[in-house]
Amino acid sequence: MENNYPEKFGTYFEPFLGGGAVMFNLLSKHPNMKCHVSDLNSDLILAYLAIRDKVTEVIESLENHSKKYQKNKKQYYYHVRESEPTSQIEKVSRLIFLNKTCFNGLYRVNSKGKFNVPLGRYTNPNIVNEKNLLVVSKILQSSNLEFFCRDFEQSLHDIKKGDFVYFDPPYQPLSNTANFTSYTSKNFTDDDLARLANLANRLNTRGCKVMLSNSKSKKVKRLFSSSNWSIKEVQVNRAISSNSNTRTGHSEIIVKNY
Repeated sequence: MENNYPEKFGTYFEPFLGGGAVMFNLLSKHPNMKCHVSDLNSDLILAYLAIRDKVTEVIESLENHSKKYQKNKKQYYYHVRESEPTSQIEKVSRLIFLNKTCFNGLYRVNSKGKFNVPLGRYTNPNIVNEKNLLVVSKILQSSNLEFFCRDFEQSLHDIKKGDFVYFDPPYQPLSNTANFTSYTSKNFTDDDLARLANLANRLNTRGCKVMLSNSKSKKVKRLFSSSNWSIKEVQVNRAISSNSNTRTGHSEIIVKNY
């Protein structure tokens, strides 16, 4: 992925933050880089802020989850999955706990916004990765890093000529059984994909550097078929598959205007 970044740019924008792999990669090399990152998933943004500001409390809460989980894994997992904590720390530790113990670390919610992924088959999941959380907390304390909870289209108002925008939306399914496009209770629809393509074209006209990653979908290729865009196929390993033998050797695409 790194060799696809532009050499020079102004502010970095990531409107589908998710796990933030590109953000962390860039900040590790450029700690003072100006970043505006956002996601529509309010629980996710809350998690980043808690890890930034209250990492010790998050770790303590996760340690409590870990102890209870070891006593009766199945019973405790489904107890936590059904719970609705009200404090920031408990909400965040619940999110991390479920991510570490659910099936393949998949984040998926139903139409009512309820997390509905079953328990994963783990012998000893790393629920409390203290060292990693402390490193992440330190990186997130950059004074030039700003978080927003908003729809991707709302970022348009802040982006200027020369800025770098990376779109990593929920991927377009390639089959009826691969429809994992919902990580908020509102599905990422074909209309949303068309809105995204429209936004990308507006940013291109504005003189921004735009990169998008997605599945090797005919819809995505069609929406970015103009001469403004180059499409590159890359090999990846998928984290989500019922069969671990089918998680390797998949193709995705990187779309760029630079």
